[in-house]
Amino acid sequence: MNHRLSVVALLALPFVEVSLAGQQSPITLPQAVAQAVERYPSMRAAAAQVTMATANAALARDAYLPRADIVWQISRSTRNNISGLLFPQPVISSISGPVNAESGESIWNHAAGLLFAWEPLDFGYRSGMVRAADAARQAAGADEALTTLQVGTATADAYLTVLAADEAVRAATAGVERARVVFEVVNARAEAGLRPGAEASRARAEVAAAESSRARAEQTAAVARAELARWLGVAPDRVSLAPGPFLRLPPDVGAGLNALHPRIQAAAARVEGARAAEAAAARTYVPRLFLDATTYARGSSAAATGAIGGENGLALSAKNWAVGFNVMFPLFDAPVLRQRHALETARALDASARYDQAVQDLSADLAKARAVLVTAQRIAALAPVQLEAARTAEEQARARYDSGLGNIADVADTQRLLTDAEISNGLAMLSVWRAQLGVAAARGDLSPVLTLSVPGGR
Repeated sequence: MNHRLSVVALLALPFVEVSLAGQQSPITLPQAVAQAVERYPSMRAAAAQVTMATANAALARDAYLPRADIVWQISRSTRNNISGLLFPQPVISSISGPVNAESGESIWNHAAGLLFAWEPLDFGYRSGMVRAADAARQAAGADEALTTLQVGTATADAYLTVLAADEAVRAATAGVERARVVFEVVNARAEAGLRPGAEASRARAEVAAAESSRARAEQTAAVARAELARWLGVAPDRVSLAPGPFLRLPPDVGAGLNALHPRIQAAAARVEGARAAEAAAARTYVPRLFLDATTYARGSSAAATGAIGGENGLALSAKNWAVGFNVMFPLFDAPVLRQRHALETARALDASARYDQAVQDLSADLAKARAVLVTAQRIAALAPVQLEAARTAEEQARARYDSGLGNIADVADTQRLLTDAEISNGLAMLSVWRAQLGVAAARGDLSPVLTLSVPGGR
């Protein structure tokens, strides 16, 4: 997991638990990210993948351990035997002893034994498989960190989207109130015969248009809350956001590509794993040396003299042991093993290409995020100027109308312009925050933005 994002998330967890109890208490951006990382199902899936990869790495190391098999059996069977050969097969049971005349007599048989086997030399095959398993474990950990980054980024973006939608609703509501004030003034003058009735109708139409704009803004806000609630795992009506420093420009979070981006880490781990698997595949057409040791004992009701019966079949009276080396070589497996090595070589090339692609894509993503940030900062610098000019224009239009020098169309136009300017001004700062979030996501570390979003952050 991305450690810096994890630290911020863990610090926010106690506050998240408080908010989960009622969910009406406002939640900050770091708390929202921490809650999503804790509760979103894809995080559990990523953690399960890490657990599986860790277990697989442990299994790969277990290949170094010796093997010991214990057997015990007792049976009652006939003892008819015949000379000849059988190919290895699992159906017909073997019978030891001399060839006897066929008989239906049965005897007791008893056996117990231990077989110890260990492969002390494998020419690097097992070490290659261990390295490949370790690399897969590291890749799973990087994938978990990437999932954390993706969930955190999506949650933070949804959080900022809700704030932007709320700003739009506030500006649209202010626009409705201004339109209603103008309508009341114009309507009163029209009823007094001081203004034509057409102006009152126009003012009423402007109120309806402003209310329609507010309804669309409220719809956008409801959709944004539903999206945020999806990441938080709560109902949309239980989402309440805490105020933060989102209406002022945040400092720059940095521009350089982070070499520890989890996507790069995952790709690098897969390159290492593919190369290790390729090295292991190159060491399969070699002799395999095993150290074998066995001890066992048997008993049979058939004595060497030919007599049958007694308790000897239930006693382990004949004991043996053996120690030695066993060498195996896959003589005719060369074509198959050659193709397996070619397969692993192709996988290594594929992993290397995907690593290069990850670096190239992230560099492009960072460049695009920086371009968006620069534009957002420029627009944020112009938004206050635009807002002030719109307010002045609206005040002048109202004054001209009140003095009889203007018309209702001028007032309506300037009021719409003021509403748009208020919305743009509110969204401009939030657009800078979202752009900073995009830069942080491209760099693979959200912690600078999360820290800045807390009042009192740097």
